[in-house]
Amino acid sequence: MTKIGYGRVSTRDQHPESQQDTLSASGCEQTFIDHGVSGTKASRPQLDKCLAFLRPGDTLVITRLDRLGRSLANLIALVHDLGERGIDLQVTEQGIDTGTPGGRLFFHIVGAMAEFEHDLMSERTREGLAAAKARGRLGGRKPSYTPHQAKQAKRMRAEGELTAAEIGQVLGVSRATVYRMLDAS
Repeated sequence: MTKIGYGRVSTRDQHPESQQDTLSASGCEQTFIDHGVSGTKASRPQLDKCLAFLRPGDTLVITRLDRLGRSLANLIALVHDLGERGIDLQVTEQGIDTGTPGGRLFFHIVGAMAEFEHDLMSERTREGLAAAKARGRLGGRKPSYTPHQAKQAKRMRAEGELTAAEIGQVLGVSRATVYRMLDAS
C-alpha cells in the first residue's frame, strides 16, 4: 500500500510547508501540492495529476477535508470514486480513514452534518431575502445611471434625432445602458 499526499493553498501568499510536513510525517511517498488555487475551482492541476497517479491499494492522504473537495457533493463523489477504484482516503487532522469501517462511517457522518449545515444556511439566506423583499428592498446591482439621466435619455429618444449610441456619448454611459434606461418604466 502506497501513501500519496495531496495539499492545496488558496493564495500565492500562503505557504504549503505545514501540509507538506504533515503529509511527509504520515508516510507519503509522493506529494502533489496546488498553489494559489481555490477549492471551488473545477480544475486543480496537481489534484488531477494526483488522482491519475493513484492505483488500487493506494491511500490518498490529505490534512483536512476542505483541501480536497469543492463542495460536499463533490467531496462525496470523489471519495466514492476513490472507493470504486480501490483507493482509501486518510484525513490526518480529522482522524478519518476510509480504509476502516469506522472511518467510512465517520466520513459519512461528517458529510451528512456538513450537508445539513449547508441546507440550514441556504434556508436562512432564502428567509432573509424574503424578509428584505417584504420590506421593499431588492437585491442586485444598483443601476449605473441616475433617474435624471434616464429622463434625459427618454426625452432625447422621443425627439428622435440621436441614436442610442449618441445618447450614451452625451450622457456618459454605454449604448446598452441607454437601452436599459429606455426599457425602464
